[in-house]
Amino acid sequence: MAHNDDFQDEIGNNHIATNAKNPLRKDAFDLSDEKKIESIKKDVESILTTLGMDLTDDSLSGTPNRVAKMFVKEIFGGLSPLKKPKNSTFANNYKYGEMLVEKNITVYSTCEHHLLPIVGRAHVAYISNGTVIGLSKMNRIVDYYAKRPQVQERLTMQIVQELQIALGTDDVACVIDAKHLCVNSRGIKDIESSTVTSEFGGKFKDEHTRREFLDYIKLDTKF
Repeated sequence: MAHNDDFQDEIGNNHIATNAKNPLRKDAFDLSDEKKIESIKKDVESILTTLGMDLTDDSLSGTPNRVAKMFVKEIFGGLSPLKKPKNSTFANNYKYGEMLVEKNITVYSTCEHHLLPIVGRAHVAYISNGTVIGLSKMNRIVDYYAKRPQVQERLTMQIVQELQIALGTDDVACVIDAKHLCVNSRGIKDIESSTVTSEFGGKFKDEHTRREFLDYIKLDTKF
């Protein structure tokens, strides 16, 4: 058991992903949101009580319920397939054939190893092969996949894969630059560092096209 605990700590402390998909059980959606909130509320009460907090205090009495609702309805809401954004696509009637870049999309996610925030920016691009997608949908795709217990590499891949399916092209790219509070506020406590991940599909694997994208987003990192 000790060896297994050490291994799991090593995975978490080094932020290693063990699954390209979010690891969900088959019964993940058997409970209603209301039942999930009620169960999580009791768990939060137990955690705070174990820590010695007085839940009769007015400031703390509503905390378990607030945290439970936040988990289910907000920061982990992207786990529910019912909340997946509808990807409205349109014919590229104006024949725009160059790169389209949506940069500085706000990313709020949660590290699945310590349940601490990941905060940063996503930069997404695609080259149309006859189909375009509404600009706000790109933001919504980022937000949907971010609202899960995540690792940044997986999030980057999921954004690209979702857009590739919606647009019917491999020519999609995503770069995320984010701070992980599990690095910034605990462990090494390095408040300056950030993590950059990328996923390049289709034409973006070409060095010239990739460099054009990186120049648009003003990112000097070499890939």
